[in-house]
Amino acid sequence: MSKHVFKRAGFLAATVGIAGLLSAGVASAHVTANVYGPQPAKGGYGSIFFRVPNEEKDAGTVKVEITVKPEYALSSVRAKPLPGWKAEVVKSKLPAPVTTDSGTQITEAVSKVSWTAEPGTKIAAGSTEFQEFQISAGKFPANVDTIEFPATQTYENGKVVEWNQPTPASGEEPEHPAPVVKLAEKSADGHGGGHGTDAKASEESHAASSSSDNTARWLGGAGLVVGALGLGVGAGATLRARRATASAKSDTEGTE
Repeated sequence: MSKHVFKRAGFLAATVGIAGLLSAGVASAHVTANVYGPQPAKGGYGSIFFRVPNEEKDAGTVKVEITVKPEYALSSVRAKPLPGWKAEVVKSKLPAPVTTDSGTQITEAVSKVSWTAEPGTKIAAGSTEFQEFQISAGKFPANVDTIEFPATQTYENGKVVEWNQPTPASGEEPEHPAPVVKLAEKSADGHGGGHGTDAKASEESHAASSSSDNTARWLGGAGLVVGALGLGVGAGATLRARRATASAKSDTEGTE
């Protein structure tokens, strides 16, 4: 009876350990656009954080570029300085003037924002690190519910990944989805918010989110440890069962 108990215990512990290892390794790994705090409103301003993970096992990320569609006519985009990365905001002449809801005609707008790693800096190879790149932008268009920011991720080995596929109405996520931000409706006074208040709230919410993310990563690490312990317990139980079986067999042979 002890033999069967040990075998079942070993199998259960090994199963739990493997499940823990697998679940800890499952995570979303594509470029996303995140808002911490008040959602940017139509016709207003807001802060957006582009979260960039690393998917290459043997190469780090050394450049990230965000494309701003001309129809959005974002005349003001500022990139927050990030140590080790050189930010660049590029403006281009629009194919045709865009008239805002206030009647202003815009002929030139931001077309790209990029961050290039300086020597010694990169998002490390593997899936354990990510970096966030922040912009403050506006005025957002007043005639759309969401805005897309196609992104390009360049690795140190020369590989380039385009995150530019729109998500269909069905909601089924494509292989390389473009980062998307949902715009809130204008406030009752007709304004869409300003840089100061939104940016401050965004920073505070981002700090809270970062804390939660650190906790999640700690729990993920704890899951790996528990999984490894489970495998160890399973292996130990199996070994003990084999020893018990061998001992019982030896005792039986000795009696005979």
